[in-house]
Amino acid sequence: MRFVVGRETIIEHAGLERAGVQLSGGVGALHPQPGGFFQAVAVAERAIIDAVVAGLPKKPKRIADLFAGIGTLTLPLARHAAVTAYDSDKVSLASLDLATRHAQGLKPVATQFRDLLGEPLSVKELEAFDTVVIDPPRAGARLQCERLAVSKVRSVVLVSCNPQTLARDARCLIDGGFRLARATPVDQFLWSPHLEAIAVLHR
Repeated sequence: MRFVVGRETIIEHAGLERAGVQLSGGVGALHPQPGGFFQAVAVAERAIIDAVVAGLPKKPKRIADLFAGIGTLTLPLARHAAVTAYDSDKVSLASLDLATRHAQGLKPVATQFRDLLGEPLSVKELEAFDTVVIDPPRAGARLQCERLAVSKVRSVVLVSCNPQTLARDARCLIDGGFRLARATPVDQFLWSPHLEAIAVLHR
């Protein structure tokens, strides 16, 4: 049991297991620090994870998970390849580090603190990866997609809660030589007009 106000823990019962949430797909539990971000609906979270994993190339070697947060996508991705997770929230990355230490059956996972909106991965840095997964905020990831468009990355999976910025970022990748393989809408935000979507692009 944990009682939190804002990002401050007021009470946490030391005699019980650490507060955690079992991630869809059985890859392990996440132990978010106060303020950690989760997907809004568990069924939608499962659908998003399934769509992202289905969008991976047949045998990915190294995956960059950009805007990784607490690792909702990182852990399922790490079942298939080594993953480097980037995020600007150190608290979320600490939660992801904890989760990877207790998860079973994963490829290596590394975390990197990075403000991707202000400092996207360079074309040189992208050479380390054959696949990139991006789950940015509503503003999208235009600068990062511009660099991906001229990189040697072969596959990109875009996850977005804003179809407008998703379309803009996907257009940038397509103009750079990617092909849109599929787009999957997910009714993530029940009783609202908002929509989550996953776009899979390959060279």
